[in-house]
Amino acid sequence: MNMKRLAVLNVIIILVLIGGGIAGYYYYDQSVNYIKTDNAIVAGEQVTIAAPANGKLTKWKGDFGKKFDKDDEIGTIAAAPAPGGPAGGSKIKITVPKDGTIVQQSAVENSFVAAGTPLARVYDLKKLWVTANVKETDINDVKVDQKVDIYIDAYPDQTFKGVVKEIGLATGNTFSLLPSSNNTGNYTKVTQVIPVKISIDSSRGQDIVPGMNVNVRIHK
Repeated sequence: MNMKRLAVLNVIIILVLIGGGIAGYYYYDQSVNYIKTDNAIVAGEQVTIAAPANGKLTKWKGDFGKKFDKDDEIGTIAAAPAPGGPAGGSKIKITVPKDGTIVQQSAVENSFVAAGTPLARVYDLKKLWVTANVKETDINDVKVDQKVDIYIDAYPDQTFKGVVKEIGLATGNTFSLLPSSNNTGNYTKVTQVIPVKISIDSSRGQDIVPGMNVNVRIHK
């Protein structure tokens, strides 16, 4: 082997060692300093607006995407007259219980509705958060007020910032209708996840909506 080839081989070996060292340090740094999960979504408080009484929906202003303030009137029901009551019944206002934006609506003006029928669903899009499901084996390293890097799939080139606000007091599987089990009916041991609520400090001018997929990196 001539000197030129030997020099090239040495350079390649050095580059491989440097690359391996960098990769090893990166893995060590990530595992020691952060907790990561891609089992996370954007969440918020969903408010359902329901018909307060049986009757005819005589007025409805809850168009999709429209914003309302708390106690704003969104519609009117001409309530069906009660037995023995006035023949004409009465008009009942439908109001919005909290500030928010209509994200879903199924109301049809001049249709008859039953008491309790969902007419629309509202979210306050200015008060969203992330719910991240963290493995039970990592949860002891998660503390309230820890900083979090948030990566939303819809905006892959941006990093959003947040803070751990709440740590769940039960695993996600606890409330499942079909908890993990095998054919004999015995409990099947699997690693559980615990929901962690994370604030979103700023939307950075983006349209963040409930249900978006998220990756998070919690600073230990």
